[in-house]
Amino acid sequence: MTLKQNIIQDPLILQFGTSRFLQAHVDYFVGKSLSENKSNTPILVIQTSNSVTGKQRVRAMNNMSSYPIKIQGISKGKLIDHEEEVSSIKFALNANDDWQLIIDYFCKNVTHLVSNTADQGYQTFSDDSVNSYPPKSFPAKLLQLLFARYQYNELPITLMPCELIANNGSVLKGLVICLAKDWQFDSQFINWLETKCIWINSLVDRIVSQSIEPLGAVAEPYALWAIEKQEGLILPCHHEAIQLVDDLASIEWLKLSLLNLSHTYLVDLWLQQKASNILTVQHAMEDEFLRNSLETLLAQEVVPVLESMSLGHSIQEYLSLVRDRFLNPFLNHQLSDIAGNHQTKVERRILPIYLKALELKPELNLVGLKACLSRNNLL
Repeated sequence: MTLKQNIIQDPLILQFGTSRFLQAHVDYFVGKSLSENKSNTPILVIQTSNSVTGKQRVRAMNNMSSYPIKIQGISKGKLIDHEEEVSSIKFALNANDDWQLIIDYFCKNVTHLVSNTADQGYQTFSDDSVNSYPPKSFPAKLLQLLFARYQYNELPITLMPCELIANNGSVLKGLVICLAKDWQFDSQFINWLETKCIWINSLVDRIVSQSIEPLGAVAEPYALWAIEKQEGLILPCHHEAIQLVDDLASIEWLKLSLLNLSHTYLVDLWLQQKASNILTVQHAMEDEFLRNSLETLLAQEVVPVLESMSLGHSIQEYLSLVRDRFLNPFLNHQLSDIAGNHQTKVERRILPIYLKALELKPELNLVGLKACLSRNNLL
């Protein structure tokens, strides 16, 4: 008898997505927590598409008791290169083939939901309805699951989306409640969604550079799952990379202004230089002109602004982590990949710190930021 034919009684974390990122991030943390007896809740993975790659991963998740995560990079100046086995996935199902079974598990077993859907993961579709089986969009699928659970026992659930969207939990909550009103669900159910379920805002960060077939991934040593504190929150697992914070704004500013900005600023200079021998972030960091230009910008124009914001985190410690990540000799992080949608990235990653500097540190000479914004027609 297979798991699909036999509803288990144990608690489960429901995960939307089969990506290599999740395998090396949330799934990795849950696996470590289980192996160290810090938690007891494994993962049920849901594939939401009909992609061939996704179906292959589902088969592997159902056939393999563990999978490898190769961790390679630099941590505190030391070279890291080792492999770990992760055993956190109980089994996997496909939304289009197993929707009723997924509903059953969601009603009877699931304590937490995590997700890392694609770039358009929060998109909704006008032809989704209360009678769709299953609906196409992730928010609509989630609404159908939540209504089934409400009807079954009204036990609330903790929802922990990991999409790279500011205030992802609040955004997803708003989408689901808006759909519930459009579908004319009763006010008691909508009140349950609003007041009983716990919608968590979080920020995830880890570079997962490639897949290991049929299951597994290669990842850098650095990892972060910053989770905004909320009354009633019980974590589904425990790991040193999981940080409970009062609010995510300070970490978001550090990531935006030191990690994301540095990537985009290096690419902006590289595009002007047109150096054919410089292909990766590591190459850029080893080039005297590019490295010195970035370090000057950070020291003279970015860090002073962040220091004036009283973020409550060590800026220099975070910057040291960024340097380690950029100098990772195992990571083939192509500058050409980062250069995609470059002007939009300059607007999102560099303009905010420039505007914040004008507000908080008007005396600064923002020569580097101004030049970059001007080259991209943003000044």
